[in-house]
Amino acid sequence: QVQLVESGGGLVQAGGSLRLSCAASGRTFSSYATGWFRQAPGKEREFVAAISQSGSRTYYADSVKGRFTISRDNAKNTVYLQMNSLKPEDTAVYYCAAHLGWYSGTNYAGDFDSWGQGTQVTVSS
Repeated sequence: QVQLVESGGGLVQAGGSLRLSCAASGRTFSSYATGWFRQAPGKEREFVAAISQSGSRTYYADSVKGRFTISRDNAKNTVYLQMNSLKPEDTAVYYCAAHLGWYSGTNYAGDFDSWGQGTQVTVSS
């Protein structure tokens, strides 16, 4: 399994931006599709975005389309989530997750094999 460490969370005002990073260990990172999920207090973990191994395919939840952008740099073993036009409802712990093998675009958390510890994003109104 690949080890994942998120960073970049913090407190931001509504309308602001943050960029999350997910650093992966291991030389096989390019074999993993990678996704971002989030979990707000009292709510279930939900899919945010995902990117295929090569970066040629990206997927987004409807709630973040047009505001968030996922990207990856396989040379740096890192995946990014650029979050713009943030809203208070984006407040959550954001988790990076990795899926080994062919990625169909699933948004089901159970299909991802490795998880980071999460980073808190708080958007104030």
